[in-house]
Amino acid sequence: MENVETEHSSSASQSESGTSKQSHLSSTHCSKNSDVETAGPSWMSTSEIPYFSNNLDNLNTKIDACNVPLGDYNLSSELQDRLLLKSSKEPVVNGTTEPENHLNDGDKENNDCCIKYVQYESELQMPFIMKIIQKDLSEPYSIYTYRYFIHKWPKLCFLAMCGDKCVGAIVCKLDIHRKVMSRGYIAMLAVDQNYRNRSIGSTLVKRAIREMIVGGADEVVLETEVTNKPALRLYEALGFVRDKRLFRYYLNGVDALRLKLWIR
Repeated sequence: MENVETEHSSSASQSESGTSKQSHLSSTHCSKNSDVETAGPSWMSTSEIPYFSNNLDNLNTKIDACNVPLGDYNLSSELQDRLLLKSSKEPVVNGTTEPENHLNDGDKENNDCCIKYVQYESELQMPFIMKIIQKDLSEPYSIYTYRYFIHKWPKLCFLAMCGDKCVGAIVCKLDIHRKVMSRGYIAMLAVDQNYRNRSIGSTLVKRAIREMIVGGADEVVLETEVTNKPALRLYEALGFVRDKRLFRYYLNGVDALRLKLWIR
């Protein structure tokens, strides 16, 4: 689909969705020592991917880092830190991570807001998702397009909430590509213009990718406008590479770049 500006992106390919072109936008993060050589983004440890593929069943129940008390699972402190996505640069806020922001003094009101990342739960969240994504997209999408993705892959949809306001959303899917591999697809990604430069977009992408890994993804792809430099910077910083140029892909005649992230 397409990506618009700093932390707004949306991507959808005709062949990927089986419908008309779509557009584009976490949870648990685990790690375990392993000698298996793997590929993966720089922000994810090399031991993380084999942990998901080989040892996730040992947890019996999927751990939701935002809602489940990790102490109940007798996990090591290191693993608990990873499940909570802790880091020295990303302090935990309300059970989720809120990256440090770089807003100007004039944006103090937004700066003081604690961002909470939540997984899609019900149709009541659909208007929030549609509003945030449709705001800046160059192509219209019907509610059926949103429902195609969200109803089939609800665990791959996340919202960034500032109180009762949705300030960011990501919508993805995960299915078998050419009967060979499991491919994750980032269909829609958008962040409210007033809340950009707070790493909300990259945090949503990371959370979605980690959920795809839980589902066994081998790779993740998306499309974005070739002119959308901010979106390209966001994804390339997460390890995506430019895989293909799609000429006149969008209705406005702009070319698209297909980006790909190899997980294993």
